[in-house]
Amino acid sequence: MAGMTLEQLKIFQAVAQHLHFTRAAEELYITQPAVSAAIHNLEQEYGVKLFHRIGRHIEIAEAGKLLQVEAQKILDQVSLTERGLRELNNLQRGELKLGSSLTIGNYWLPSKISAFKSRYPGIKIDCSLANTDEICVGTATGQFDLGLVEGDVKPALQNTLEYEIVGSDRLQIVVGKKHPWFEWGEIDLSQLTKTLWVMREPGSGTQQRFEEALQNWGINLSELDVILVFNSGEMTKAAIEDGVGAIGISELMVKKEIQLGTLRAIRVIDNREGNGAMSTAGYAYAEIVRPFFKLKHRQRFQTALSKVFEQMLISSMVDGSHQDILK
Repeated sequence: MAGMTLEQLKIFQAVAQHLHFTRAAEELYITQPAVSAAIHNLEQEYGVKLFHRIGRHIEIAEAGKLLQVEAQKILDQVSLTERGLRELNNLQRGELKLGSSLTIGNYWLPSKISAFKSRYPGIKIDCSLANTDEICVGTATGQFDLGLVEGDVKPALQNTLEYEIVGSDRLQIVVGKKHPWFEWGEIDLSQLTKTLWVMREPGSGTQQRFEEALQNWGINLSELDVILVFNSGEMTKAAIEDGVGAIGISELMVKKEIQLGTLRAIRVIDNREGNGAMSTAGYAYAEIVRPFFKLKHRQRFQTALSKVFEQMLISSMVDGSHQDILK
């Protein structure tokens, strides 16, 4: 059994409306024999009479009345689906699935999503937050259309994922009021090994960048006295506000607390020759600048929504609008 086709249903509906084969053919811009053949094939396929031929006129039969109602439902649904697909391509509806590491998702990405939603209000954005490693894996397996991370893509996924810088921020050494560094405001590199530390978990982009900075400064992570490890920046922040430890954390995450005076960012003096930005006292300050990466699968089909959101991120990087968040 071949089954009925949408074309046959459209022809049947035209004949049922006009009760005339020639007029139906004119409406559909096909020949009258093509109309007759479509109706004949339907009747033969299902062993029913759709129309009674009475002289040169036709009347719709009982089976035809049933098909007329159901065919209209089917054609209406097809029309709605086609409209939905067109609207999807025009960014009037649809869903975008994003995966973001925690710092980006909580502090940098919301303004981007808000700007996108104001332009495309019919689009649903589903954004999941996790650490960098989890977002990389999710993007590689198709869980996310796009991923946004501040850490490195592991070598095993670099052939699967395409990544590009779309923003940046800085990591800062931060302490609470009870820490002696709070009053000092700046320290030497050598003093980093002489305090307690609160850290992020392995797999965190923040932790990756902090460890890289330590290595660049000639300090091994094992030299630091790490007393607590948390899986969120908010928890590390809370741990030092009333404690004596230090953290390496995104400036985006502590901007409010620094303004309120509950936390203080500590400048690190790097007196190694040719390093850092020079202070007025002739010292060099060590800085940790880290990029934000956009991830996408190298081979999976990319939706129109994904392409437009991706272009918005790239444009904001080019025109420097992401820097507004860092001021």
